[in-house]
Amino acid sequence: MKHFLTIALCAMMLFSGGISSAASLPENDGNRYSVQKSEKKDKKDRKVKKNRKGKKGEAVPAPEAKPEKKKGPEALDKFIKKDAEVKDGLVKIISQDDKFYFAVPDSLLGKEILVVSRLTRAAAGVRGMFSGYAGDQVNQTVIFFEKGPDDRIFIREMDYSEMAEPSSAMYENLKRSSLQAIIGSFAIKAQNAAKDTSVIDVTDFFNSDNARLYFGQWEKRMFGIMNMEKDKSYVSSMRTYPINTEVSVVKTYARKEGSSPATFEFNVSMVKLPEDPMTPRYYDPRVGYFTANYTSFDKNPQGVETVRMITRWRLEPKPEDREKYMAGELVEPAKPIVYYIDPTTPPEWVPYLIQGVNDWAEVFEKAGFKNAIYARMAPTAEEDSTWSLEDARYSAIVYKPSDIPNASGPHVHDPRTGEILESHINWYHNVMKLIHHWYFVQCGPLDPGAQKMVYDTELMGQLIRFVSSHEVGHTLGLRHNFIGSASYTPEQLRDEDFLRENGSSTTLMDYSRFNYVAQPEDNIPRELLFPRLSHYDDWAIEWGYRRYYQFDTPEEELPYLNEITTEKLKNPYYRFGTETSSNDPRYQSEDFTDNQMKANALGIRNLKIVMDNLIDWTAVPNTGYEDLREMQGEVLNQYMRYVGHVAKWVGGRYETPKYRNQEGALYEPVEKEKQEEAMEWIADYVFDAPDWLVPEDIMDKTGVNPMSQMERIYSRTFSSLISKRVLSNMYRDEVDNGKDAYTLKGYFNGLYSCIFSQAEASDPYVRLMQKSYIKALCDLYTGESDTWGKLMGVASPDNTDVVSMTVYQLDYLKGRMSALEKSYSDPMVKGHFRYLGDMIGKALEDGYNSAIDGKSSGVIISM
Repeated sequence: MKHFLTIALCAMMLFSGGISSAASLPENDGNRYSVQKSEKKDKKDRKVKKNRKGKKGEAVPAPEAKPEKKKGPEALDKFIKKDAEVKDGLVKIISQDDKFYFAVPDSLLGKEILVVSRLTRAAAGVRGMFSGYAGDQVNQTVIFFEKGPDDRIFIREMDYSEMAEPSSAMYENLKRSSLQAIIGSFAIKAQNAAKDTSVIDVTDFFNSDNARLYFGQWEKRMFGIMNMEKDKSYVSSMRTYPINTEVSVVKTYARKEGSSPATFEFNVSMVKLPEDPMTPRYYDPRVGYFTANYTSFDKNPQGVETVRMITRWRLEPKPEDREKYMAGELVEPAKPIVYYIDPTTPPEWVPYLIQGVNDWAEVFEKAGFKNAIYARMAPTAEEDSTWSLEDARYSAIVYKPSDIPNASGPHVHDPRTGEILESHINWYHNVMKLIHHWYFVQCGPLDPGAQKMVYDTELMGQLIRFVSSHEVGHTLGLRHNFIGSASYTPEQLRDEDFLRENGSSTTLMDYSRFNYVAQPEDNIPRELLFPRLSHYDDWAIEWGYRRYYQFDTPEEELPYLNEITTEKLKNPYYRFGTETSSNDPRYQSEDFTDNQMKANALGIRNLKIVMDNLIDWTAVPNTGYEDLREMQGEVLNQYMRYVGHVAKWVGGRYETPKYRNQEGALYEPVEKEKQEEAMEWIADYVFDAPDWLVPEDIMDKTGVNPMSQMERIYSRTFSSLISKRVLSNMYRDEVDNGKDAYTLKGYFNGLYSCIFSQAEASDPYVRLMQKSYIKALCDLYTGESDTWGKLMGVASPDNTDVVSMTVYQLDYLKGRMSALEKSYSDPMVKGHFRYLGDMIGKALEDGYNSAIDGKSSGVIISM
């Protein structure tokens, strides 16, 4: 299992004293093997007897057979040598004769153990996509020890993808089809006198090229490494504690000829999972949590059901505080959530990373817990010699010397219940470049401190704090909530009093960045330009973490959770909007307000101020114009985000998660007026060429080709506006609502008017826009078909009037290009329209879906 736990099966085998039942274990195979050996021995004995006859045919008595003595495991006290190093813990570790042994007690047999592998030290010059750094998680699985036949210990790997309750009729049935894989087999070298502790040699297991623990083929391809070089690889140390065992291993891998080998150091954490699993909470699509899933064979007596449990930490009041907690008092959790800061983190950023964690403490009070979460510096070796950054018992923010402009907040959870066990937040050094560029282009006109290439420590620290807090939210189980930034009005984001009370978004878990809607004259202070925790974050933590002890099972609490959720969602500030919707324009990243047309017009007003000052703001003594070129590209990127936000309203559909006890539709088209407003915005800010983005005084210092940048703008705009998704959504709306819908005919007429009737083709930017539009239409017509829709007969664009309207438009435009060619005398313009007419003619001649050239799409339907 790579990088994450496969959500999974609890169809576990029953154990008695750690030994599996004969019905499901290999002992039977061993017994059959013994019978076969006996049969062979009997035949051999008969042959011997036949040959042992006297001279007169009298049988000669065979000598009495001596039973073979099988050498069993050695006595433990004799096995351990005087110079051996012995450590007690989850398993006893014995180190002697350059080998490492585990002494596995019977009490540990059958107990699930989480195994997490991380890089302690990464190879020089070997990097992958977001990987190749110390602290990276490499592998993750769950195992258990088991006694096998012939004095052996097995390691089996657990799979949790399917489950049935032991009391259900399906349990035994499922168990027969869910035999857990044996991934390790070890001869028992020694046992104690009571024979309830078995010693096994694990040296080769950890020193092998083991894909369960280290790199698999995918990682090897990514890093450009090949097989492990055994003579340069070794187990360096083992440590063991009451609930976990840590193994440090050095691995050297060959690389392609001419390259030096790559040496990595791994830490393998083996942590015993709780024997009293946490009570899970079932997922509700109206509140955004990550989930641990499995297929249940008994919840639905007439079918199967996917069970989704939210991932969350096990926050519980101390036993002596439970009554206080149930009475509504704030109490401290029995085990708070603690993040350690990587000791190699640059010291100037440590306070801000800590604050990003601590900001969540007040939020957890909504769930009834005080001091529930905090961060601290990692202890020194003098303070705690057992602490390790790679130890899976500890959560940490790991600072990585990387040029990746990002950060991420993964977590490790118990696949049986969704309990989050630990998290290592990946903090890449170059994330500071990302947040500098965001703040520069979004808030440069609003904050003089943003108007330079290097920020002071306080400003950069506050930007780090915001990103840190966002990533911590993910490690608490929270998904992105993309409707948060679409919950306020443009006017509210320019109101200091409103911002001070509510922030610029209802949640920090949106991909909203900095308040680009505010204008210089609004005088919004710096601290109100940053995202912060707000209404939805309070609610999501309360929903996921508050304990309801009046209910004994997750099923019993469902009606109550549904009731309070339904009531809460009457206030739009508590809504959740998925990050995966391609249709709902409210669910977008890096946007603001419920009217992105107004908001992004204000954003462009600020971008123009940035462009007017870009040469001065990027000036750094003794440098060239590299920063100017880079930041002009960032302004272009921000502009393209604004265009994308608005374009998604065209052909958009609202997708609002609801339960049956809530009123209103789950799916409905965006209002015709909103779509028309979006098209008016695009006409004003895109079709009217935004040449302010490519001023001559910047282009001549950067060498950037303005035509290539304008081509990028038009190409991306039309790839969104002229897409099967948009046109099929419009067609569906038209079928459902008739003339009240934003019709395909009205849409195409409006596009023609803006792109051709009202545009002057003598302008090269206009000609570029017209080429991009025609190309998008031709690509739509000749592009790959929706094979699934054709085979299954569903309402794909290929089976609707979208195709008819597209071919009609192309045919109409072909005639118009001919007429326009005749109306101009300029040979450049005449050639332009001739070219467009030929492009359309070629597409019509080739025919619908001609681009696939008769090739199969690879979709196979088996009936």
